[in-house]
Amino acid sequence: MSAQLKSTNHGQTLILTLSDPTLRNAMGPAMYAAGIEALNVAETNPDIRSVVITGEGAHFCAGSDVHRLKANREHPAETHAQEIESLHNWIEAIRTFPKPVIAAVEGAAVGTGFSLALMCDLIIAANNSVFAMAYSNLGLSPDAGASWSLTHALPRQLAAELLLLGDRISAQRLHELGVVNSMVDSGHALPQALALAERINAQAPNVMNSIKELVNDASTQSLTEQLAQERNQFVKNLHHTNAGIGIQAFINKEFPHYK
Repeated sequence: MSAQLKSTNHGQTLILTLSDPTLRNAMGPAMYAAGIEALNVAETNPDIRSVVITGEGAHFCAGSDVHRLKANREHPAETHAQEIESLHNWIEAIRTFPKPVIAAVEGAAVGTGFSLALMCDLIIAANNSVFAMAYSNLGLSPDAGASWSLTHALPRQLAAELLLLGDRISAQRLHELGVVNSMVDSGHALPQALALAERINAQAPNVMNSIKELVNDASTQSLTEQLAQERNQFVKNLHHTNAGIGIQAFINKEFPHYK
């Protein structure tokens, strides 16, 4: 069976499943394009409030197909440059997608697979899952935002260690470092991610969008700029229908049902 990105709905959550179990869900251009299309559709669908990305079978993603990389060495450099651009377009689509995105990781998340997980807003990982920036082990440098994500998430020296050496790092260690949000028993990453998504889905969707935007922009803005953005977002949300619902529910000691 060829590599594909499966798309299914679970209530108000869109599940995107990397599917190529024979190659541990190694990714390719068809998956990138399908991922962008799925997010574009989900962005304008009010019935979708969150997205979960997972892998089929025992692993999340082994990165890129090394056989395709080898074949691309026989083609002009522009061939693979275009493939990387397609990958990076998907990575940026995840980053800028206004709704929360959760990675549900089982088994291996290697190379581009690790990069993909890091680009998600939250990571749920099985306690036996293993992560590695394995690019340097193949004589390659990172892609898919790996250098950006790691240097924003970790101390510079640790980010450099993972990228330079390509060593494995456990889910437990990443959890201790604050990169993985929650660890679960093997086989339970997706159910736990869906349970977390349901909690997000119950919140006001306009507020979830604002928070994701604020978090994304915080590292590149001055405090003054961030305060101005917080002010604008707060005022916008205060005058949204959902603020009325939330405030009244709090006063009445009821559970709010946001639109």
